[in-house]
Amino acid sequence: MNFLDGKAYDKSLVKGARAAFRDILALKKGERVLIVTNPDDDVRQISMALFDAVLELDASPIIAIQKEKGPFDFAEEEVIKAASAIPDVLLSISKERLGKDRFGLKHGYKGKRRYDHIFDYLYEEGKMRSFWSPGITTDIFRRTVPIDYRQLRSDCKKLISYYMKSETVRVTAPGGTDITIGISGRKARPDDGDFRRKGRGGNVPSGEVYISPRLGTANGIIAFDGSIVLEKGEIVIKNPIVCEVKDGLVTSISGGSEAKALEQTVKMGERKAREMGSEGKLKASAVEGYVRNARSIGELGVGLNRKAKIVANMLEDEKVYGTCHFAVGSNYDGDADALIHLDGLVKRPTITTINKGGREDDIMVDGRLVWD
Repeated sequence: MNFLDGKAYDKSLVKGARAAFRDILALKKGERVLIVTNPDDDVRQISMALFDAVLELDASPIIAIQKEKGPFDFAEEEVIKAASAIPDVLLSISKERLGKDRFGLKHGYKGKRRYDHIFDYLYEEGKMRSFWSPGITTDIFRRTVPIDYRQLRSDCKKLISYYMKSETVRVTAPGGTDITIGISGRKARPDDGDFRRKGRGGNVPSGEVYISPRLGTANGIIAFDGSIVLEKGEIVIKNPIVCEVKDGLVTSISGGSEAKALEQTVKMGERKAREMGSEGKLKASAVEGYVRNARSIGELGVGLNRKAKIVANMLEDEKVYGTCHFAVGSNYDGDADALIHLDGLVKRPTITTINKGGREDDIMVDGRLVWD
């Protein structure tokens, strides 16, 4: 008997659940799938639909349900131990977050680099495939997961080919954004829904290419005018939040009440790092780095999911075609760790790559890919 026999979830989720394991993960018979979720109705229903989709493929699903976790909460130790069993596939279908890893933050996991979470270690070291969906709703799942993955993967591949030939990227937008970041030596990562091999993973819904700026190279102005992540959740921005950036760090934040909320959230990230250091939850030698990096520009992402729309849920918002986003806080290359990672959208960007010889190539103009 599966969950659907007991009418435990909306049948409209079945199409997305099947797409997740057929088109995204290419699940094989007998593989082990660990699904970590919360009691929240939306993520619980999605997790049950995923559980049944695994059973249909004659694989082995396990659901671990923990209470909801915020950005500074720790995952339950039982969840960390379950992940340590190294399942073939690990999915985080969470109301907000999977939760931080006590052992990882204090001691770390050693691989190609030091990791502060077992999830990152298993993923980056190529020991599993995965996807993570923080804050996903049933509406987002049914609308943005069953998509044309061939088109998405083609768009991601073309965008990355531009990045690979470039030294810097300039982003401008009608809202006032004008910033340049260095990307040479950085890895552009596709969130293209192709998680069919070990070491592959990303968000579901999928639909972006993201890259971390080279340290100290981001300079200019970011005017967030789409939506943004704050301490108490995501909001659609009514008055632009203007951040001045120098040598990779945010030096000032201006605007209205939303800008003040961003400033308070960044300061909270700084304060929490010091508190965790004093409590022994964070290595003393790492504290000042975590504090500094709360103001770092950790990511440039370009949205490519043509079914996504701005709904004040960053899981979907950052995938919206015709937008890009920057993150204030930690990056994806492991050399600027922070306790926060605050994504904020810029609408209708023009994105231009610049190679070593100074040649400029547009990738996106006023929110449209140049090859459309």
